[in-house]
Amino acid sequence: MTQPLIIAGRECRSRLLIGTGKFASPQLMKESIEASGSDIITVALRRVDLESDQDPFLEVISPKDYVFLPNTSGARTAEDAVRLARLGKVSGVSNWVKLELTPEPDYLLPDPIETLKATEQLVKEGFVVLPYINADPILAKRLEEVGAATVMPLAAPIGTNLGIRAKEMIEIIIEQSTVPVVVDAGLGRPSHAAEAMEMGADAVLVNTAIATAGDPVAYATAFKLAVESGRMAYEAGAPGTQVQAVASSPLTGFLNA
Repeated sequence: MTQPLIIAGRECRSRLLIGTGKFASPQLMKESIEASGSDIITVALRRVDLESDQDPFLEVISPKDYVFLPNTSGARTAEDAVRLARLGKVSGVSNWVKLELTPEPDYLLPDPIETLKATEQLVKEGFVVLPYINADPILAKRLEEVGAATVMPLAAPIGTNLGIRAKEMIEIIIEQSTVPVVVDAGLGRPSHAAEAMEMGADAVLVNTAIATAGDPVAYATAFKLAVESGRMAYEAGAPGTQVQAVASSPLTGFLNA
């Protein structure tokens, strides 16, 4: 049995975090989340009114059943992000926030300076902050030092399904981090998630790949299994690699020769 994921003192059943955008219907979203086994789900504060029980999202997903991770998607400055985060906290649903600051419109790459600034402010206000960042080991360390609950380096730009294109930098972040590392954005295949977990990531976050799959429920299940498999492999201790072949059976004494 693998070790549980713990974020800000909270034990989580699953190491798969799932986003809630782009699904064809609220019901399909609900079924996919259930299939994923995830207990942490992200929701865009610009898209969902957490203070209204009439919101279509809240009609199918209850804060009693999941850890809600409101995100600041669409924020371009630290001030924007802080304001959005406060809206989520005022609703009483969650004081957790996935901090997204993406002023660049074509690739949605996060702004490191504004992200650090907003993290400092939100931590002071009592938020559990999970910042989305480029795969930058120095920034990850700075965020950890100011109180971020996790760091969330991108594997590839949001929604691209390209897989882990920043592997070496993510490996450094994993090696140096003392808070959970959640690989976020760009994971398009279950094998990408398994690879991240085998590298030692504590969790992954997936949205676009599942929501836009031909069968989102089945794809969510595939990601669930991939994350579990990858983590189990990591904890088991993967054997090292080498260039020369090494026989798996002895070359002497074969059939009493």
